[in-house]
Amino acid sequence: MNIVARAVSSFVMAVAVLCVPAASRADDDAARIAAAVDRAYRPLLKQYGIPGMAVAVAVNGQQHFFNFGVAAKGRNAPVTRDTLFEIGSVSKTFTATLAAYAVDRGALALDAHPSTYMPELRGAAIDGATVLNFGTYSAGGLPLQLPASVNNDATMLAYFKAFKPAAAPGERRQYSNPSLGLFGHLAALAMKRDFADVMERDIFPQLGLKDSYVRVPAAAMERYAWGIKGDKAVRVNPAVFAAETYGVKTSAADMLHFVEVNMAPDKLDAPMRRAVEATHVGYFKIGAMVQGLGWEQYDFPVTLETLRAGNSADMIFKPQAATPLSPPRAPQGATLFDKTGSTTGFGSYVAFVPARKIGLVMLANRNFPIPARIDAAHAVLETLAALPR
Repeated sequence: MNIVARAVSSFVMAVAVLCVPAASRADDDAARIAAAVDRAYRPLLKQYGIPGMAVAVAVNGQQHFFNFGVAAKGRNAPVTRDTLFEIGSVSKTFTATLAAYAVDRGALALDAHPSTYMPELRGAAIDGATVLNFGTYSAGGLPLQLPASVNNDATMLAYFKAFKPAAAPGERRQYSNPSLGLFGHLAALAMKRDFADVMERDIFPQLGLKDSYVRVPAAAMERYAWGIKGDKAVRVNPAVFAAETYGVKTSAADMLHFVEVNMAPDKLDAPMRRAVEATHVGYFKIGAMVQGLGWEQYDFPVTLETLRAGNSADMIFKPQAATPLSPPRAPQGATLFDKTGSTTGFGSYVAFVPARKIGLVMLANRNFPIPARIDAAHAVLETLAALPR
């Protein structure tokens, strides 16, 4: 064997030696992730009678998908990465992105008052709050839901004109669909367009989402899961602000892509990149949680107790003292962003840590307890964070 041949042979052997450990490590990481997901989520299906669930994980630029059960109880269609789920209030993160996009285009101003876009509210008590207050649940005590009597635009307008705040704007956070719903409604009015049209024609495509909808088209209905309440198959019903607050239907594949572009928005075109980055800014501190537009934030690593507290019933149903961040705070160090969501028949949870390049999506066709979602996600996120980078 001549010198050139020996050199080539040595190089090939060296590459082979280097590649085996890398491949082996990747396989080992994938096995650890799969075991963590299975251990955390599979028992929940039986415990809470969940027909089906899709879990998706992103770590160091790699995607992993895990599917459990069926898309509808009593049917044989298995859940896949392309099954469409209702994501409930995780939709608010898309609404926040739409509003931030409207701000970037110069159509919407966060420091404006609602009457700027809804002149009918001029002189109403609620007009003392700003667009930002509605986007951060700090407009003065709007309730969790609109009354049943509010069933069209006229009754919605009358409700807000008559509303009497229980606190000054920015004084406290009170989680509220009417608050975030009006936020999205004002953004669409500022753009002089229908909210669902902006979302489906502008926001989803620019985010690179190809299988996300406010209005599921006929061609995709076969993949739209059925939720379950008790033993009854259910899907979300139309309502005032449904589109803005809990109306998005999407797949695990699309939702994981949304997580990835939130972790690396530099891959987006400039206007959408700025919009996504704007949803990562924190405006109010509530205990250990920071409230941004759509997303909620925690210093990472975060304890299970802290994450549970931030997603607790008290945080959903009770007003909480809020401390304004002045100036508003961009993420500092490792930050976990999360959001939980529910409709009558579906439950979801999404979390990601850009600094660690880890993210998780869980979509289920039953609205099961939020503490169980947090426990499972926290366990998987700890596994992901421990993997070599």
